[in-house]
Formats: sequence, C-alpha cells, structure tokens
Amino acid sequence: MGLPIAGETFAKVWQALCGTPEEAANMKARSELMPSISGRVKVWNLPQDEAAKRVGPTRPRLTDLMRGRTDKFSLDALVNTVTAAGFTLHIKLEKAA
Repeated sequence: MGLPIAGETFAKVWQALCGTPEEAANMKARSELMPSISGRVKVWNLPQDEAAKRVGPTRPRLTDLMRGRTDKFSLDALVNTVTAAGFTLHIKLEKAA
C-alpha cells in the first residue's frame, strides 16, 4: 500500500488509502461493519469480557473493534462477529462506474 502523491486526487477516500481497488473494497466493507457491531455492544451495556464472549473475539480484540481499528480485522472475522452480534448480513452488488 503506497502513499498518495502530493496533489493527487481520488474519487473516494478508500482509493487514497489502498493500493488496489480490491483492497479499497475490502477496507470499505470492514469499516461499514464495525460501527454496527460496536453500537450493538454498547447497547448491551456489559463488561467487555462478557460482550467478547457473546461476539467471539477476545476482550483485547473487542477493544480494537470498539476503537475502529479496521486493520486488525479480516472481513471474514467481521462477518462472523456481526452474525454473533445478532445481525443478518446482506451484500448488495452494484456495477462499477
């Protein structure tokens, strides 16, 4: 993943942060799942140890999730976690511009 060149413009923030469109799509998907999971955990109002037992990751990993550290999670892990948090996941595909 390279850094953007000064003065370079991007249509979407993900393009600036990632080296390929595939990496950008993966990061975007992860960043869209994490707020739903952290919101659900906050509503439960449980100690993080108990919340972690409900959704799957360890307490330190749940802390990373709650702080929005997308780089710490694979898309696969987040799909498992969002399901354990009581959500049904739907994926919508659109034709690229």
